[in-house]
Amino acid sequence: MGQYFVLAGLVFGINLLPAFAPPTWAILAFYKINSNLDTTAIIAIGVIAASSGRYLLARATRLFRYKLKREYVDNLESVRNYLSRGGRSWFLYFLFFVLAPLPSAQVFEAVGLLDARLLPITVAFAFGRGISYTISVLGASTLKEHAMSNLVLDTIKSPWGIAIQLLCIVGIYFLFKVDWSKRLPK
Repeated sequence: MGQYFVLAGLVFGINLLPAFAPPTWAILAFYKINSNLDTTAIIAIGVIAASSGRYLLARATRLFRYKLKREYVDNLESVRNYLSRGGRSWFLYFLFFVLAPLPSAQVFEAVGLLDARLLPITVAFAFGRGISYTISVLGASTLKEHAMSNLVLDTIKSPWGIAIQLLCIVGIYFLFKVDWSKRLPK
């Protein structure tokens, strides 16, 4: 039972980090290979702990919104209003979290800064991650222990992974700087 709590705490903790954390799927796959934990439990713990961590990351990031210049807040509100139009947003969030290769930390930071509704985005994240974590954990059963430990380390140290993280951080910066009220369709 203790291993389940350790896994939950680890996944929750890395999903609170704003950048440069190891990917959750790699942690879950590593646990699948190196423990006797139930596969379904690993996936469920991963989804719940990751979703909770990202939700709290967005909530914490939202606190910084009130320290921003009014010009930046106006830009953020233009983006939020554009993205929340129509009833298809939940499905688009779901597809984004299943298909997008972007790190989700910066997505949740942007959501927090946008002051968007967190619950639908977190639920879509949970469903999307449920699919990707299931594939990762079941696929991990076929990998050898050594290959997986190298994969976890490679994802953390990868120049491409670091570059993508940095690009996402720059993207958040441009979220503030672009006058979205002029650039988004009416």
